[in-house]
Amino acid sequence: MTYHCAVIGGGPAGLNAALVLARSLKTTLLIDNNTARNKVTQESHNFITRDGITPEEFRRKAHEDLYKYPEIQIQNQTLTDIVKTEDCFQLTTDNGETFEAQNIILATGLKDILPDIKGIHDVYGRSVFSCPFCDGYESKDEPLVYFAHDDNTFHAVKMISNWNKDITICTNGKNILTEKESETLLNKGFQIINNEIKAIHSNDGNLAHVEFTDGSILDKNRGFVSYRMEQSTDFFKTLGLKMNELGGIETDPYGRTNISGIYAAGDNAEGPPQLIIAASLGSKAAIGVIMDSVEKQFES
Repeated sequence: MTYHCAVIGGGPAGLNAALVLARSLKTTLLIDNNTARNKVTQESHNFITRDGITPEEFRRKAHEDLYKYPEIQIQNQTLTDIVKTEDCFQLTTDNGETFEAQNIILATGLKDILPDIKGIHDVYGRSVFSCPFCDGYESKDEPLVYFAHDDNTFHAVKMISNWNKDITICTNGKNILTEKESETLLNKGFQIINNEIKAIHSNDGNLAHVEFTDGSILDKNRGFVSYRMEQSTDFFKTLGLKMNELGGIETDPYGRTNISGIYAAGDNAEGPPQLIIAASLGSKAAIGVIMDSVEKQFES
């Protein structure tokens, strides 16, 4: 069969898009390999009625909602190829299965690229975080370390200070802060350590201390880290999708891309990367699919 829409990615954007499509009576294929970037997260926040939910529980509850609708089929596979044919899109998965769909919503999300510091992956999502809106509240009472990595450090520290002003900034020996930025931070009471980091030490994901190459030690149990995000797939390249200046897929307010029949939603298109924002963008992209479908019916 040819599905009306294939949704690629089972994060909040893809899940909500699939729900809206099914409730609009459209046959929907959801392809999800369960590798969302928030899998390292212990709790998800800022989603009303779901505050503090784990990513696994959020996904389970979402699937319960989706399974109510016979219009939806869920495939737990990895999409490896998308080819535009004369009438539709042909999709191939990692186990060799092929599917056809008239439209596609790319909700493949982003992946986090962390600084090259020994031990950072052991604590990421457990005691060292990237988003103060997600984890700032739980970090408000404990002295923090901030692992700086890029020229966004000054802005990031300012944002984190909304929750906690006891922050030690570790630049890892890099010239990241300007003289004016360093002066401002020091005058505001922040500490700056410019020594190169040898390793981050932890116990079962709980930050214990930071070891520097000069032998000095910084005892901290919680912190934040500078990071960057990249598209989690290369479909934007193979399909010829236009990108915006922030590295996301360029869309209109209803998720339409520069290629007819392809929509994008969630972190891979717009930010900031928040659960509730991604879900709303998935809903809007699905509405865009329905709007365009209805318009085509009235054109013929």
